[in-house]
Order: sequence, then structure tokens, then C-alpha cells
Amino acid sequence: MIITLVNGDPREKGNMDAQLSQFIQKLESNGHDVRLFTLRKLKLLNCVGCFSCWVKTPGLCVFPDASDTIRRNIIQSDLLIFASPIIMGFTSALMKKVQDKMIPLIHPSIAEIKGECHHKLRYPKYPEMALIYEKTRDTDVRDIIITRTIYKRFVINMKSKLRFFYGTHQNLKEAVYAIDSH
Repeated sequence: MIITLVNGDPREKGNMDAQLSQFIQKLESNGHDVRLFTLRKLKLLNCVGCFSCWVKTPGLCVFPDASDTIRRNIIQSDLLIFASPIIMGFTSALMKKVQDKMIPLIHPSIAEIKGECHHKLRYPKYPEMALIYEKTRDTDVRDIIITRTIYKRFVINMKSKLRFFYGTHQNLKEAVYAIDSH
């Protein structure tokens, strides 16, 4: 299985990097091809909302940055894992930036699906998605519920499903099992 893992932890010395390193080692030892993107180390521009990726250069952002490579890996993956601490009630600003830059992966046209309006597919296949979050000092239960709800909605528009939603305080062996048992 090809897995793209997007690490949105902005902290240089946080706990998440070490946990993700062990997680990746286990996945690779189980035969998975894991492609890691540590966002704080990459040049990522903000989406300016120009929609050129839809009308001028379909599927491509007109402002090249590391998100080009990330998007290419995402669309070639079987599973996309977002990993981020919950900061001020949601995943990091770095994670939000890369998600905004994923808009070229969907088509600008809208279709009604189950009574809701959603973008049409641009590509024939999209990866399943997952989130590994880390609680920070001010994270409460409501933050986790809101984050999970938003990610469930995000995957609907990406024509995917949320395979798992685990915290680093849980045993990440469960996440490995969720991947291997599929």
C-alpha cells in the first residue's frame, strides 16, 4: 500500500515526530511504501483563492510550492494520513494550509449527492484518509469532536472515507492494525 503521511506539527521538538517515526517504521516493516511530508520543513504558500487551479491551469496551482509534490503523492496514494497536534481547537495552521492547497484535486463543477452539493471528481481514484492527532495542554473533548466532524465532512468532498481517527495518547498499533487489516 502507498501511504502519504503529512506531518503538520509546527514544533521542532514536539513528541509527535518521534511517535510518527516509530509508526512509519512499523508500517514499512509491514511492507507499506510510506511517503512523509513534514510541513514545517517545506516551502508552502497560502492559497489566495484565485481559482486559477480550476480555470487557467486545471489541477495545478499557479503558485508553485511544495504542495505540488504533496498533491501528486496524495493522488497516487491508497491512504492519506494527516498528523497534527490540536492547537486552539483544531489541527495546525500548517495542516490547514496544505488542505486549502488540495483544492486542485477536485473539479470546480458541483453535483447534488444525497441532497448535498459537492464537487465532482477530477481523478478516477482518491485515497482513503485518516487523522492522527495529539492533544495539547488546552485540548478538550469538544475540540476532538469538532475536529473529527470537520474531517468527516472534508473526506466527503474528496470522495473518500475516514479510515481512522486516533490520538497519539492511544496505542498507534491500532492504527497500524487498521491499515494492515484492510
